[in-house]
Amino acid sequence: MKFCIRGLEEKVIFVGKIISFEIIVQEIGRLSAMFEYIKGILIEAAPTYAVVECGGIGYYVNISVNTYSQIASAKEVMLYLHQIVREDAHLLYGFFSKEERTVFRQLISVSGIGANTASVMLSSMTVNEITGAIMTENVNAIKSVKGIGLKTAQRVIIELKDKVNAADYVEGMPAGTSSTIREEALAALVMLGFVKAQAAKVLDKIVAGGGITSVEELIKKALKQL
Repeated sequence: MKFCIRGLEEKVIFVGKIISFEIIVQEIGRLSAMFEYIKGILIEAAPTYAVVECGGIGYYVNISVNTYSQIASAKEVMLYLHQIVREDAHLLYGFFSKEERTVFRQLISVSGIGANTASVMLSSMTVNEITGAIMTENVNAIKSVKGIGLKTAQRVIIELKDKVNAADYVEGMPAGTSSTIREEALAALVMLGFVKAQAAKVLDKIVAGGGITSVEELIKKALKQL
């Protein structure tokens, strides 16, 4: 089983000892910060999630468009994990690179930014673009992301400017569509919380302009207009 739990070598449950499901869930929550990565077979992938089979279990992992673009055609993947434990759910967020996970964790440390908003931000902008916007104090770039207002954007810059890694930022790094690409992009946007009719209108406008060759490119452009 290739589910790495950092710092955990062995866990023994004695035969005959009855342990309730609630206690098991609590124990998993306590160990959540130790989940480092998951490696397994990619069963399904979409711009907002991936299903990874590991040890005979399928794990639903939330991902960004950037990560999706890296793993979409892979058969086996390794995603760096961040787990969020709530009363009603245990959520896994997966990232193709440690740098993306680091930025995600930095973003959710800012008051007013939750995991969903951080995911939308990482789907709208690359790690390099986010880091660059913070370092150059580009409030408008951050404010353009759905769910982030002026005050939150300013807070992101103030709280993270001294935390982002300058080495991750390289100035100037860059960012006929089939109906399948359009439909996949629409489904992803709806899952991100956008109204279907509004998202469809924006997608149609972008597709009409031409030059789109992938789902992730179409989603990124749509996110900047929604």
